[in-house]
Amino acid sequence: MASAASPPWVILGSVSRVTASDADLPPGADLSLALPAPPRVANLTIPPRIFPGRTTPDNFPSVLAVDASGLLLLHADQGPATGPTVIDLPNRQEFCWLPTVAGYFVLDAKSASAFPLPNAKYIMHPGHLGLLASPADDGHYMVAELQMIVGGDTADILCFSSQVGEWVIKKVGYPLPSRVLGPNGVVSHAGRLWWVDLSWCLLTSDPFADAPVLKVVPLPEGKALKPREAWGLLDKYRCVGVSGGKLRFVDMYRNRNASGAAQISVWTLADPDSTEWTLECEATFGEICDDVSYKATGLPRKIPVLALIHPTNPDVVYFFLDEYMLGVDVRARKLVECEVYELVEPPSEHVATRFVHAWQLPRALCSGNYALTFSVDSCCCFP
Repeated sequence: MASAASPPWVILGSVSRVTASDADLPPGADLSLALPAPPRVANLTIPPRIFPGRTTPDNFPSVLAVDASGLLLLHADQGPATGPTVIDLPNRQEFCWLPTVAGYFVLDAKSASAFPLPNAKYIMHPGHLGLLASPADDGHYMVAELQMIVGGDTADILCFSSQVGEWVIKKVGYPLPSRVLGPNGVVSHAGRLWWVDLSWCLLTSDPFADAPVLKVVPLPEGKALKPREAWGLLDKYRCVGVSGGKLRFVDMYRNRNASGAAQISVWTLADPDSTEWTLECEATFGEICDDVSYKATGLPRKIPVLALIHPTNPDVVYFFLDEYMLGVDVRARKLVECEVYELVEPPSEHVATRFVHAWQLPRALCSGNYALTFSVDSCCCFP
């Protein structure tokens, strides 16, 4: 097999490909990865034994979280339900009919293995489910979901530790008033999970703690929206991600300068214990389009859709524009990358930040120490 080095990070598409049969992957492999350098999009491929159902616009395998250890958190339901879902926990009893059987997996890209989380029916919403590698760097991890009842003053963190091997519920005080927390994903940073509501705030906690505490981090001043404002659309215009070792908030939703020009702004949380954001840089889209670097592409002058922030350079933000992925240096107000991207799904008119992840690869995948098979698209399988 040929061996080659992968880029230090990739833009991973959330929606995975599903092979026609299990035999389409090498024996023993639960996944394969195509890892082209940004701004092209990397794609995950899984066999039907992990996603046995039929892919539809409402039911598809999706990567919820990525980690630099090489772990991925995958939501992949297990086909049509044939009976009711019954949950019998000390503090939660439910009997309901769901269209599919819940399925969640922790994938290890280094070994191409997939671990199915037990009792996936306990998980209430994938948008509140996160993955955190052990701070001891011992190969263990925690999958955790924040579960709350609107108006309650307590919440549960449903935790699955690879060391314990079963779900544990940790009670926490819930510090927010009566309002639904938007399910805009969960970010891992500084040994904590950060539950993101792009319209309101972030909640952060260490799920490894015996008695975790939830802390509120409001969005920058003036950025909080009314309940359910832009619900389902906001992740086309905002995102929260880690870049350069700090948490960043990128905003273009109804964001205009003093002259009324639409602009993109990047904010930085100084440290994990702070609640104050600092405006890092901003630029109008007119300034970006006026630069010679943008004009040289021949692309139309229109507002793009937000994709993500570069994981090591907070000045660079990525956007979807038609079939292209653009990398823009916001501080310099110029285009630095532009290529056609290929997502498994969705169509270009439905793209949003939730359909891509900035994934810093583990050193083993970057160095080529593992046996990889490469095509011209840097597609690699891990037997």
